[in-house]
Amino acid sequence: MHHHPSASADSSPGLPPANEPVYMGLPHERYLRPRLYVAGALALPVLVLAMGGMIWPHAFHRLPAGLSGWLQFALTTPIFFWAGAPLNGRWWKSIRERDTNMFTLTVTGTGAAYGFSFAALLLAPWFPAAYLGEHGVPLYFEAVAFITCIVLLGQILEQRAHARTDAAIRALMSLAPTQAHRLRPDGTEEDVAIGAVQPGDRLRVRPGESLPVDGELLEGSSEINEAMLTGEPLPVAKQPGSKVSAGTLNTTGSFVFRAERVGADTLLAQIIRLVEQAVESEAPIARLADRVSAWFVPVVLGLAGVTFLAWGLFAPDRGWLYGLINAISVLVIACPCALGLATPVSLVTGIGRGAAAGVLVKESAALERLAGANTLLIDKTGTLTEGRPRVVAVEPAAGFTADSLLGLAAAAESASEHPLARAIVDEARARSLAYPAAAEFAAEPGAGVHATVGGRAVRVERAPSDLVLASHAEATLVAVSVDGQRAGLLALADPLKGTSARAVTELQRLGLQVRMVTGDRELTARALASQLGLDGYAAGVTPAGKQDLVRAHQARGERVVFAGDGLNDAPALAAADVGIAMGTGTDVAIHSAGLVLVKGDLAALVRAVHLSRAVLRNIKQNLFWAFAFNTAGLPLAAGALYPFTGWLLNPMFASVAMSLSSVTVITNALRLRHARL
Repeated sequence: MHHHPSASADSSPGLPPANEPVYMGLPHERYLRPRLYVAGALALPVLVLAMGGMIWPHAFHRLPAGLSGWLQFALTTPIFFWAGAPLNGRWWKSIRERDTNMFTLTVTGTGAAYGFSFAALLLAPWFPAAYLGEHGVPLYFEAVAFITCIVLLGQILEQRAHARTDAAIRALMSLAPTQAHRLRPDGTEEDVAIGAVQPGDRLRVRPGESLPVDGELLEGSSEINEAMLTGEPLPVAKQPGSKVSAGTLNTTGSFVFRAERVGADTLLAQIIRLVEQAVESEAPIARLADRVSAWFVPVVLGLAGVTFLAWGLFAPDRGWLYGLINAISVLVIACPCALGLATPVSLVTGIGRGAAAGVLVKESAALERLAGANTLLIDKTGTLTEGRPRVVAVEPAAGFTADSLLGLAAAAESASEHPLARAIVDEARARSLAYPAAAEFAAEPGAGVHATVGGRAVRVERAPSDLVLASHAEATLVAVSVDGQRAGLLALADPLKGTSARAVTELQRLGLQVRMVTGDRELTARALASQLGLDGYAAGVTPAGKQDLVRAHQARGERVVFAGDGLNDAPALAAADVGIAMGTGTDVAIHSAGLVLVKGDLAALVRAVHLSRAVLRNIKQNLFWAFAFNTAGLPLAAGALYPFTGWLLNPMFASVAMSLSSVTVITNALRLRHARL
């Protein structure tokens, strides 16, 4: 049994009190399970006693008259009052609060069947002969016993489906170790509980261990398996300066890293919270099922009343008795257990399937709205592109080679922290260029850097904005001069993610208009839009402008999805019908979004659209099946066919039909676990 964080002192260690409501107002399944086992064990002999006389009359005719009935009563009473106590509690609450639900119907039906059968036993000698069947007064204890068993089983199944995501949360929680190896100031090591780790602490991680918190690698290098975050099976190489995340697995090498985000601030803890919120949030379509129940229950109660009166007033032979039996059948077959299952089981299964595919659902409503969206506004940097510039072309002037030009520029930029400087240095390293150390380094904000490299004065600065490379129209150009002479140009651009082009085509095939929104200049935006075949773009847009753009599209009646990863995207993510954040992005972006793509690329967005449509389709199928079983059985239960065919529906068969609808709904929802995304 898993330990639960919200333990109370008086319960078993690590577990909350089992009789506290956990789902649909019912207690935990470990409280319901013993009741189901006892009910099942007692219901079997009740069934044998009730049906045995019909199946094996020679064995049962020896039973003294009335003994079978009293035995059934003795076995059914603990089922109704003890095993069914949680259901009876929910029934009383629904009556008291005038909030009709599936329990209103079920317990009204079983209570009427139990009360009638007990009255029939007590008053058997005084029953008019017209009311006696072939085997004496008809008793319905077996229907009470089996309906209670079936409803308990249905609720346990539903709790388990609902708990699947809880299991996913617990599995995520178990990824983080409970201890960390902290380095003292003198370099010695101590093992501390993970709760004692503070930002700034230096921690050692050995091969085969999971990381306890988020941080930055200080000493050593390693390859870390980040599959739990990104779904990528290949380990990622980490060097000093690399960011590392809690719960990821260190495969090779020992290293020291500095703790930055601990406890509830780690990316793993945030992902756990997102999954928890998604389970708690209710989709609009779930409220549709509630609204339907609100009128369905009174209608069924009314129909049961009409059935009772119609039989009593118009049937000549034992009319009130038949009326009562058929009214009970109506209540039982109409029990909307399947209606209660239809939406939550699909959503929970869909949310679990999404998590496995790198799509974290923060709000189930967002999943539903995504299915009907028709416009996708997408941020450029970090979403379509990698979010970090790279050198894409080196154009040396006469007297210089590409390598010598790049080497001089890298030497001059080696002390700078600017992203473009980092890109130039990284490119020189990637080409294994040796360059001398720079002296007299100076950086002028907005004007570039200058330094002395090997006795030569090197200057690196932004090229004039009217200068464009035909081969790389979107690139940012950097001019390099040596001793006052032009040495050449470096073209830097933020390269597209490998998955972007294919994902855009697929999203357009799914019926979405894909438009790019960026704060970048017109030239870069236009080049990227044509390269990807986008439906449109907006360049030079501010954070507030992104939100205005979302609202403008909504004003035209479009259902807008916004995908982004940065702090500047948060307002647009919050305003859109569906906000989708890249898991590689900022905390604020993740908080503002309804869905989070763990790996942060558009292929996951395609999977999210497929998932949302599959879940919505599944919910609609479930609602259809729930109503099909309920409504098709109602006339039969009321005895509408009796005048023509002589058919009546035994309440126990009504309970089987009711449970079949629940099984159909659960089976249909579980198909989502294997949905192709």
